[in-house]
Amino acid sequence: MTSTSTPPGLARFNALEEHAAFTALHEACASTAWAKRLLAARPYATPEALYAASDAAMAELTAEDLAEAMAGHPPIGRPKPGDPTSAREQRGMAGASDALKAEMLELNLAYQEKFGHVFLICATGRTGEQMRDAVRERIGNTPEREREIVRTELGKINRIRLARLVEED
Repeated sequence: MTSTSTPPGLARFNALEEHAAFTALHEACASTAWAKRLLAARPYATPEALYAASDAAMAELTAEDLAEAMAGHPPIGRPKPGDPTSAREQRGMAGASDALKAEMLELNLAYQEKFGHVFLICATGRTGEQMRDAVRERIGNTPEREREIVRTELGKINRIRLARLVEED
């Protein structure tokens, strides 16, 4: 029988004092309920166990919890100043033309007016054009349909951020 050791980054996360672990999780996702659910299930034996717990917690979030999570995300095309995570995730907009940036601003505003929150998409690896096309497509959704798409997109973002948190050496 072979034993596998916990990756160093995950071991570090598991060993964090509760407040520090909560802070790290809250930086990954602004939902307090999500962070508390993940904290309650520590320690994690593998990154996959952490990701599965994240997915399960995401599935249980209420509309209010989702709103809290979304509040932690800046609009596409306007990453938080001084926030390397936001800038890295929205890299696809960095080289966008002024026309595309202006169009995204208009679309973001129209989306926010319709749904009451920022347009949320897992932007990692997407071009500005792909994000524009997504907001154009999704603005026609019902609020209920859009809430479930947002839940899925948040889950993808959370997995990427958790991977960065626990896979660092």
